[in-house]
Amino acid sequence: FQLNSQRVVQFFLWEQWRALRYYCAQKSIRIVGDIAIFVDYDSADVWAHRELFRLREDDLQPEVVSGVPPDYFSATGQRWGNPLYNWDAVRATGYRWWVQRLRWATQTCDFIRLDHFRGFAQFWEIPASESTAIRGRWVDGPGDELFHKIKEELGGLPFFAEDLGLITPDVVALRDRHDIPGMAVLQFAFGDVGAHAYLPHRLTANRVIYSGTHDNDTTVGWWSTLGEKERAAVRALTGNCDDGPNWGLIRLAQSSPANFSIVPIQDVLGLGSGARLNTPSTAEGNYHWRCPPGVFKSELAEKLAALAEVTDRLPQIRPIPDDSEFIA
Repeated sequence: FQLNSQRVVQFFLWEQWRALRYYCAQKSIRIVGDIAIFVDYDSADVWAHRELFRLREDDLQPEVVSGVPPDYFSATGQRWGNPLYNWDAVRATGYRWWVQRLRWATQTCDFIRLDHFRGFAQFWEIPASESTAIRGRWVDGPGDELFHKIKEELGGLPFFAEDLGLITPDVVALRDRHDIPGMAVLQFAFGDVGAHAYLPHRLTANRVIYSGTHDNDTTVGWWSTLGEKERAAVRALTGNCDDGPNWGLIRLAQSSPANFSIVPIQDVLGLGSGARLNTPSTAEGNYHWRCPPGVFKSELAEKLAALAEVTDRLPQIRPIPDDSEFIA
């Protein structure tokens, strides 16, 4: 009964999602999805493909798990706990599971953000017996071979790279060799001089610029935490924004050379920290915010349209697709 219940729910979800995608395509709106590099131990993927993961033979528990090493923010690092791939076994199948995973993802969305992109170059391997990430080590990921195979099978790489945090030259080189746009987050751009790499004038076209992501506070909430020195740095680029700091960052993002500009709806609406979607490393209170009805006024639409027009970001009108394109 439980399996059949899930099948029914998934069927209706897919039917509704397919209808939404078709409607968006008619309006020249494209959808960006998100996929994590790792999966949970109790996922269907690990259950059905145990040979592709580093599990102990006697009890099928993980040998090693995912995480990131200690840094300025955490003396013990982060132990995420996901089972790691047996990349030799994955490679022996011609990366079939990864190809199938990303083929399905690209059938549900137009672009896919690859979370923790650096793990495809190198990932932090932690013995499962360790309670922190301190005693881990860097291990090479699949690198170019995986992306060559995906491109061969899918015909392209419609991906964004989540390349925030500890990014080394080998990660940047992997991203650039496959022409995958990396991320720039404006809320991270006004710290020390090293943060200036995210400022619009430092970006190339092959980037995705955000005012903030789902992991950030809203721009209004972020602004409320800044000291006067940081606020002065923002104003040096945005000027005194009578319509709020959120619109200052929106205009910076839209006028940047990045091919893609993404702004959370909370920033468009000028909402404070109460509308924050997610706080990393916390298990409670996330993904509860819902957009209230009646907030999308014609004046707001006209303001967005005028900004999109002057920054050459009006959507390109595409031929109306056939409904069959949205049937997997």
